[in-house]
Amino acid sequence: MALPVGIPVVDLEQFRHSDSKAVFVQALGKAYEEVGFVAVKGHGIDHALVERFYHQVKAFFGMTRAVKNGYEIESLAGQRGYTSFGREHAKGSKAPDLKEFWQFGQPGNGQVLDKNEYPDNLEVAELPDFNSTGLELYRNFENSGRLLLQAIALHLGLDEYWFDEKIENGNSILRAIHYPPITQEPDSSIRAEQHEDINLITLLVGASADGLQVLTLDGEWVGVNTTPDMIVVNVGDMLQRLTNNRLKSTTHRVVNPARDQWHTSRMSVPFFLHPRSEVPLNCLPSCIDEKNPKAYEDITSGGYLRERLIEIGLLKE
Repeated sequence: MALPVGIPVVDLEQFRHSDSKAVFVQALGKAYEEVGFVAVKGHGIDHALVERFYHQVKAFFGMTRAVKNGYEIESLAGQRGYTSFGREHAKGSKAPDLKEFWQFGQPGNGQVLDKNEYPDNLEVAELPDFNSTGLELYRNFENSGRLLLQAIALHLGLDEYWFDEKIENGNSILRAIHYPPITQEPDSSIRAEQHEDINLITLLVGASADGLQVLTLDGEWVGVNTTPDMIVVNVGDMLQRLTNNRLKSTTHRVVNPARDQWHTSRMSVPFFLHPRSEVPLNCLPSCIDEKNPKAYEDITSGGYLRERLIEIGLLKE
């Protein structure tokens, strides 16, 4: 089964039942080898919680620039708190993306984490429910992402729980993105230039407006639109690297709306699932053979993240 736009649809509920588990693993693995994107039903993320967080996000981005700027801490390299409009750009692009965003990082499971590795999440004083709602959603995403990685592990011939320990207290990020209304003729038709995600997998709940497009293997840009009961989950560069290109990190972008919709905002909430920084991203031996020689040098997750944050302009060398 597939959406009209061509990305496969899978039902995570199948993975929770022994009689349909293998069916789900096969469908997910095939999709990630051929497309890199899926729409997921039965994902277990609370829709009411998503709605509450979108309400909080709308309130935050509706505050004055001066107030928002008070939550932008340059030393955090955009990994916590607010990042102002136009600061981030896609790898290889000099044009800034037309967005501002907020990020929550790993809060820990009641454990004391290294502050150098995991800075505290910033508290939004003006919105008492902002942090609690966002961090509750963070846990929802983390739980669903863990199940998806268990299925991926089985597809790769690994132990089902191979990823579990590696993502425990991982450096994952929940990002709330705001693309403001377009007020003048833009230099580009793109709100977020084409790019691939850095992490293992990205889980995205339905955006407030259309605009997401995926680049197919045939070189066609295809719009992605899901129903409210679905999330979109794509492979990131870390997983592509780990699997020596067996699983595809697909290029995607966000395009501007039609001119008659320029007055509207677009908001989206992706969850970038990362392992802990010391976890190696060395290509899996099972993904290397004569036809597919090792394509990447050994590196840790933290080392790779640092390289990419420099490339997209959030971290200085």
